[in-house]
Amino acid sequence: KNLPKPLLAIPYATRAMSAASSDSAEIATGSKRPFDPSLADPSPPSKLQRFSQSDISPADADSGGEAGAESEAMAGARLSRTQRYLVAVEYDGTRFSGSQQQPNQRTVVGVLKEAFHKFIGQPVSIFCSSRTDAGVHALSNVCHVDVERISKRKPGEVLPPHDPEVVKCAVNHFLHKNEGDIMVTDVRCVAPDFHARYKALERTYHYRLLSGPERPSIFEKNSAWHIPEDLNIQAMKKACNILVGHHDFSSFRAFGCQAKSPVRTLDELTVTEVFPVMFFPSSLERSEMESPDGSLVYSRASLMGSSGEGSDVSSTTSGKSVCENGQEFGKRLRHRCFVVTARAQSFLYHQVRLMVGLLKAVGIGDLTTADVERILDAKTMTAAPPMAPAYGLYLDNVKYDPIV
Repeated sequence: KNLPKPLLAIPYATRAMSAASSDSAEIATGSKRPFDPSLADPSPPSKLQRFSQSDISPADADSGGEAGAESEAMAGARLSRTQRYLVAVEYDGTRFSGSQQQPNQRTVVGVLKEAFHKFIGQPVSIFCSSRTDAGVHALSNVCHVDVERISKRKPGEVLPPHDPEVVKCAVNHFLHKNEGDIMVTDVRCVAPDFHARYKALERTYHYRLLSGPERPSIFEKNSAWHIPEDLNIQAMKKACNILVGHHDFSSFRAFGCQAKSPVRTLDELTVTEVFPVMFFPSSLERSEMESPDGSLVYSRASLMGSSGEGSDVSSTTSGKSVCENGQEFGKRLRHRCFVVTARAQSFLYHQVRLMVGLLKAVGIGDLTTADVERILDAKTMTAAPPMAPAYGLYLDNVKYDPIV
């Protein structure tokens, strides 16, 4: 379209015949026209590739012929700027039907895919490191996602990958507009072959138990399993020691488990008494917990009273003694809070919840440590007591190689 207007009106066949006759005349007369570089390649210019000049290496610019074709192919390959991100998310599992995507259900993966789609303008696939059931929470579940940054102003133009912090902020923006019960906590760039599930070295779960006769606070709803009875923490610790190690955990797998082998290595199973999450100190506790410079000082005696972690059988909390001596009107009794921690490279389906159900039965005296050994050796799905409910379980951490 850069040809002069009169020439554009001449049919292409006529121009070709004219050029051929001119060449023939030159051959006959032996005369030659001065070389014009612009006429060296009469083919029409190819469509420009959508990549910047910085994408072309000096070798590409200086090559010709086959080398030029190779450089063009390499440039086309570089246009695929897909970046794999490792994304850590925390969520309240109460309103999720699990982590894996399901039709017509609100799931963690489904909500994340929707947020990424709104961010980059195209669908993505998301793979989680750990599958959590409906109602299970996560302090840090990890997934990976491949993102190709396409220009929204120039569709088809591929841009350099987003910075991880940009991904985090943008996805959180759209997640916040959803239910606000899921948030991205960390984003990192990883190699294209990195898999969030298969590269995981270990996974850590926590399970929260509240022990006490009163019903738990509404603020603790769907966050811990309430046990009205007192728990014998020392008996629970002995039961934990029996389960730790390399065993056939067939008695602690649920129907529907797709694992090829029931053998797992349980690296850690512990029970720890902790401060309740919803802890608001009394006037006496405030005076004992604060140092002269304003920093926090933990006084376990004042917070736990005689219910120390080392007691064989749980005793009454300091809140109960206050109640007996005339507790202030409207003040609730304080529950004892226990956390069961399980750590392994991988777990069977419902293994953690089944082990917690067993520990609870030991804690209230329904089972003994001898029963724990018997159940473990039974290697059958019906041997263990009912499993703990989902809402007390938290996926705490997924560990990877330090290079990530």
